[in-house]
Amino acid sequence: MRPTIPSMTTAPAYGAARPAARVLADLASPAWAAQVALVLAGAAFVGVCAQIAIPLPFTPVPVTLQTYAVLVVGGALGGLRGVAAMALYALAGLAGVPWFAQGGSGVSVPTLGYIIGFIAAAALVGHWAQGGGTRGVARTTIAMLLGSAVIYACGVTWLALSLGLTPGDALAKGLWPFVIGDLIKVAAAGLTIPLAWRAFGGRGGR
Repeated sequence: MRPTIPSMTTAPAYGAARPAARVLADLASPAWAAQVALVLAGAAFVGVCAQIAIPLPFTPVPVTLQTYAVLVVGGALGGLRGVAAMALYALAGLAGVPWFAQGGSGVSVPTLGYIIGFIAAAALVGHWAQGGGTRGVARTTIAMLLGSAVIYACGVTWLALSLGLTPGDALAKGLWPFVIGDLIKVAAAGLTIPLAWRAFGGRGGR
């Protein structure tokens, strides 16, 4: 009886197809170096956008592009990588890297609450994205609105506690002046992720 020769066309287990991409970052190489690079890029993107700032004379909180960047990072990287990127951004800034808003760093910045909120927002938006919620503009925009609300909740609370402000004063300095601008950022982020999916053909998506 002749021995059975394995078919050369049979794919080995390690050659199985990659699982469907749930977020844009899943389209990248699964190699650890590529994944680390995505986290570093996410943190750096927020750091760069933090320097695009317009100071306001009546509040220590400037107008920046950070919120847009955080929402996009969460939607593109997903929960785990998004949180890692925002945690890296926060920890490096606390350690002295001058990439908080307007080149700030350390624990004394009055906007630290917003930075803490970045981590929570990345987790929320990233989890939403992993459930397939960032393919269409409407659902993506809802996720970005929720993420922005989380950032505000953390930021305004910290502002009130760190500066000894009343709730009304904290809202006047940390929320109301930024609502219109942040709605524009939310809309922009709500378009960015679905358009990116279209640009990459939604490969591997469901």
